[in-house]
Amino acid sequence: MSESVAVTGIGLVSPVGTAVDEVFEAVCAGRSGIVRPPEGHALHGVVDVAAIGPPVDPESVIPPKEARVVDRSIVLGVRAAEDALADAGIEVGQDVDPYRVAVVLSGVGGLGTLARQAVERSRRGRLGVSPFMLPGVLPNMAAARVAIKFGIRGYMSSSGTACAAGGQSIGEAVRILRSGEADVVVCGCTEAPLFPTFADAFGNALALARGWSDPTTASRPFDRRRNGFVLGEGAGVLVLERAGFARARGAAVLAHVLGWGATSDGYHPTTPRPDGSGAAESMRIALRDSGLSTNDIGYLNAHGTGTKAGDSAESKAIRGVYGDGMPPVSSTKGITGHLLGASGVVEAAIAVTALRKGLLPPTHNLDDPDPACDLNHVRGEPSAAAVDAVMSNSFGFGGHNVSVVFGRADG
Repeated sequence: MSESVAVTGIGLVSPVGTAVDEVFEAVCAGRSGIVRPPEGHALHGVVDVAAIGPPVDPESVIPPKEARVVDRSIVLGVRAAEDALADAGIEVGQDVDPYRVAVVLSGVGGLGTLARQAVERSRRGRLGVSPFMLPGVLPNMAAARVAIKFGIRGYMSSSGTACAAGGQSIGEAVRILRSGEADVVVCGCTEAPLFPTFADAFGNALALARGWSDPTTASRPFDRRRNGFVLGEGAGVLVLERAGFARARGAAVLAHVLGWGATSDGYHPTTPRPDGSGAAESMRIALRDSGLSTNDIGYLNAHGTGTKAGDSAESKAIRGVYGDGMPPVSSTKGITGHLLGASGVVEAAIAVTALRKGLLPPTHNLDDPDPACDLNHVRGEPSAAAVDAVMSNSFGFGGHNVSVVFGRADG
């Protein structure tokens, strides 16, 4: 049997807070992070609503000489990694051999830097393009910056699996730890996509929520009146360790990653397979990998973006796997918006906190459940329930499906 994988640190940067308890309280209390982009923001007048992350001074995480050329996605990722390592109480080089630490930190990359440099080239010609654009744009640079900042020397990678990237990073970290390739993995995802060109692409694809006078009502996973997701930004990082290594150094274990699964739809670039079969299989694989049955899962944090096609397909998948005995289900994107790949880690952290506190967060704005989304919804108020295991789903454009199962630290 594979060695257990322990979660020992969590770092978040989200539209509803940067401390995991603060984020969890927001999704339980219905304190939304979705706003109308204010004057001065890049998306002001471009989209109706957005989930904007907190300001983070680049010089607070990157050396001042380099901070001015670093993309916001990198800044958010490094901040989340810094907080996760502090939460884990681990110092690379002192508590662990730097070559025994891996980084799997994903994301689309520096979209803001790319957009700005395209404007500069159009305005000033080829000499207007900065040589510092590449380390700002490349999707591996958030992982690289974390490795540089903390002196990490082991395996490093970045998954390009769209909105499944956060869940994929957790799964890849589990694989690395089980193989014995590392003792510690810093894993997660960071996204900063709040720029007009990117928002217009989603908007023209009719993927974004629109027409809501109150921004806090715009994200409506599984609700009959949902009409798209709310584009957001943020980062989430977990510190995972071989459980034996964590015990040996006396680390406080928050939860265990019991298993994970990943599949592809093989169907369409942007639309999920309507019958949800790919998503269902990722959940079944995660259950088999964890050694659990459907009856063991006490809560499921759904991907639940608020799109007609996505919510319907996921609902079919969940019902297909769990049937009438399905666990309580909620999507927390009604409060956080859709942080793209970073959602998977933020939501994993919420699921782990629900596990620890015995409190299941509701789906915000689920006033009239769509019959096509026939689930055991948590609605209105959070639900108190002692659970031993939870599942978190992450799905992405291209047909990426990832499910992760977490269990209690003392289970």
